[in-house]
Amino acid sequence: MSRCRIHPLRALTEQEQQALTQLARSGSERADVVTRARQVLLVASGHSYSQAAEATGRRSYQAVSKLVARFNRDGLAALESHGSGGPKPTYDAAARERILAEARRTPTPQQDGTASWSLMSLRHALREAPDGLPQVSTWTIGQVLHEAGFRWLAARSWCETGKAVRKRRSGTVTVTDPDAQAKKI
Repeated sequence: MSRCRIHPLRALTEQEQQALTQLARSGSERADVVTRARQVLLVASGHSYSQAAEATGRRSYQAVSKLVARFNRDGLAALESHGSGGPKPTYDAAARERILAEARRTPTPQQDGTASWSLMSLRHALREAPDGLPQVSTWTIGQVLHEAGFRWLAARSWCETGKAVRKRRSGTVTVTDPDAQAKKI
């Protein structure tokens, strides 16, 4: 005799049935989404949670039970990944902006001990600043700079992609490349 299901699957709409069938047969969709779609379809066709888990190569019927509960609540959105686990990001948008502001600032050789930024000199400046980030790592700084479009140049300094400082007769000017976004990819 089987157990009573805590979260029985609700009746599927025709659109949900079509979308689940299409996802379950997809060769280009992410494998975890395809597996979840197959599990929901198996449960909808009358299989138990254990049978649905076993048929899709999974061990836990409890995961199928949780998927069904999410599907009842959220619909097709329940098939998407709902979190990657791991630690939450330490630095928020304000901290990222602080890193970018420091990278955009021209270093002062007397104060910063360098004429151009490296990851180590940026880390030192950010850790020592009164409004800085005392625990920031060079890896985090590098990731933030890379996401913002900064690249490491042969001149051994970080600079924004698509912007260059040129000397002209009238003085120095900043030249901006209008195709910089397309070139980043």
